[in-house]
Amino acid sequence: MKVLVIGGGPAGMLAAISSAKQGNEVTILERNNELGKKILITGKGRCNLTSSVDISEFINYIPGNGRFLFSAFQNFSNEDIIDLIKSNGVQVKEERGNRVFPVTDKAIDVRNALEKEVKKNNIEIRLNSRVTEILTKNEEVCGVILENGEKLIASKIILATGGKSYPGTGSTGDGYKLAEKLGHTVTKLQGSLVPLTSGDDTCKNLQGLSLRNVGIQLIDISTNKKIYDDFGEMLFTHFGVSGPTILSSSAHLLRYKNVYELLKQSQIKLLIDLKPALIPEKLDERILRDFEELKNKEFKNSLDKLLPQKMISAIIEKSKINPYKRVNEITREERLNLVNILKKFEVTINGFRPVEEAIVTAGGISIKEINPKTMESKIIKGLYFAGEIIDVDAYTGGFNLQIAYSTGYTAGLN
Repeated sequence: MKVLVIGGGPAGMLAAISSAKQGNEVTILERNNELGKKILITGKGRCNLTSSVDISEFINYIPGNGRFLFSAFQNFSNEDIIDLIKSNGVQVKEERGNRVFPVTDKAIDVRNALEKEVKKNNIEIRLNSRVTEILTKNEEVCGVILENGEKLIASKIILATGGKSYPGTGSTGDGYKLAEKLGHTVTKLQGSLVPLTSGDDTCKNLQGLSLRNVGIQLIDISTNKKIYDDFGEMLFTHFGVSGPTILSSSAHLLRYKNVYELLKQSQIKLLIDLKPALIPEKLDERILRDFEELKNKEFKNSLDKLLPQKMISAIIEKSKINPYKRVNEITREERLNLVNILKKFEVTINGFRPVEEAIVTAGGISIKEINPKTMESKIIKGLYFAGEIIDVDAYTGGFNLQIAYSTGYTAGLN
């Protein structure tokens, strides 16, 4: 059987591999001049290729239609992708938060291992081949037309073109248009795992400052409801905030009720706990000790042991304590207010960065129109979907790549 896989990312490669193993004649059609271009930028170029949490738990890390993936994860698990990568000469290691990386810390090694497996299975690779139309006859696929006008015949077509995030890697939303033309519904597309924006001058003043081992909370102050909390790394930028904890928080925030209205009304606050290891009383004791030691210094010169240099002026400003005041003149009330600011450093969030800057796309081909056991379209016979084009998305930590492998493998299997 002739199978065409549109898209040569992780989902497309796994779809091609599993289809070829069924004895099919498989061709990958990739619009870029190389396979797996997006893999190369994942995990800051290190490729967090999956998570080591038990595959039965994966659905808990997928806020975007996780249950739809139950069968796909049974077909191809995190252990399966690790075995496949290892069998192609790449050893892996586990890091904090169950994240799995190649030992070399090079994403290109993961991409090359997948490409090696593609070639082992005699799959034809056609680069610089952009599909502009999927051909059907009697509501069944029969081929495609390429940008250069060439027509290719096929019995089955797997659409694995990715989402809209990082368009420079080839994810330009082509697949959505191809599917819509065939009658498929595309749900609202927005960035998930995306930096958050703020109008606060604080962020601009602190841009470039990376904080490690901090606690974060996103709060809806209209109801005092906690939307998300996390612990780890974050980064201040010229537009707002980014970093692993912020990206994960965005997946919750975009699903929060009336979020755009609340953002408009400045009702969403980010609270950063700069000293999560210390309860307020212990932090107060720590500050008292520092103040005792530095009692004759000015306040602005008393926080070096407690904070990164770049953060000191922002804290002083928020505390409203005169920076030139002697430490031994600071009142108890002022000191307790300082403790509160260190435990709840506040940033007002006013939006999300564009989908093009997101790690993954939330939204996509409606799962109501896809058979979860096979990834086949319920509308067009012989058309299958794999990867980010489907309306599923997860938190950071290797879960989104596993979705790509598992849905790809399942589509190719069937």
